Amino acid sequence: MNIVFLNTLEKETGEHRVVSAQVSIGEEQGIWNVFWNEPDNKGKPQQAHWYQGMSWDEMLSTFRQGLKEKIRGGFRPIVSSDLESAQALSGKARITQMLTYYCEEHPNEEVFEKLRTWRREQAAREGKAPYILATNRVLRMISVFLPQSKEELQQIPGFGEQKTGMYAGDVLKLTAESTRTNSFPLDWVPKNVDVVKFEAWLLAQKEQKLRMELDREASKRKLLEIASRGGSLADLQADLTMPRRELLLWVEELDREGYDLDPLVEAELVSIPEEEQIKAWNAFESEGDRYLKPVLQRMGGTEGLKGKELDRAYEWLRLLRLRFRKEKENVNTQAAS
Repeated sequence: MNIVFLNTLEKETGEHRVVSAQVSIGEEQGIWNVFWNEPDNKGKPQQAHWYQGMSWDEMLSTFRQGLKEKIRGGFRPIVSSDLESAQALSGKARITQMLTYYCEEHPNEEVFEKLRTWRREQAAREGKAPYILATNRVLRMISVFLPQSKEELQQIPGFGEQKTGMYAGDVLKLTAESTRTNSFPLDWVPKNVDVVKFEAWLLAQKEQKLRMELDREASKRKLLEIASRGGSLADLQADLTMPRRELLLWVEELDREGYDLDPLVEAELVSIPEEEQIKAWNAFESEGDRYLKPVLQRMGGTEGLKGKELDRAYEWLRLLRLRFRKEKENVNTQAAS
């Protein structure tokens, strides 16, 4: 069973004694389990099985209810859990979350869409991913609070001095087109937030984040299972319903973590002519393995490759690179020893 969540709690019992317990969430072949481990009066470990089933919502509800009862009984988590109250936040982090919540409750879709269009076009000009310029959360804040100067723009969390210097002209031109009813600084926002609703929203955000992490872990394990039996990217895509590019990123990540992806690499490279693989290997040795474009150019360029053919070329080169890096690492290890 794969443990995807674990937290330790303690309870003072008097006479300077402390009882330690653990709550955990595990998943195996789509079955969720919630366990509570607590020693009895004689110190012998006892395990309570709170939940077993396939429903995420039922599992989470049982987990939360059981944890609340234990906290009422005096247990306190050693490490703050993702499912605890928003009161755990303080200072700048809490204010930033309140700003985010306020913007979701008072959206300005017209300006937000204009900012998204600007970001997409600017990112294309710079050859960057759009989120590097600004995340949706930052754009949402700008669209709601409508800064009118560089000084005000810098008060938006996530849009600091450097980005202000680069993009203030374009952004402020868009915000100036709308009339705002609020003001800077933004210290008025917490006073206008319903704390009860805010905490409920924040808890929902944390639960969603945990759910995404658990779903991600389940998908990664499925990927490893399919890869271990020699499945291909097409098999992974059919089973996980994910874009091939995202699957390749996961494969590279799992390879860095030390998992054996050789069967998957072999399954994908079997259709690539040996002479092409040799060319690519030699290109990796001469051009390095950091970037793939110089490798592909060394092999003969990309003039005859377009669309899916070009995508496919980059796919198998990324997989061959995994093999190349592993071989290089083995050679370096042997040389060092």
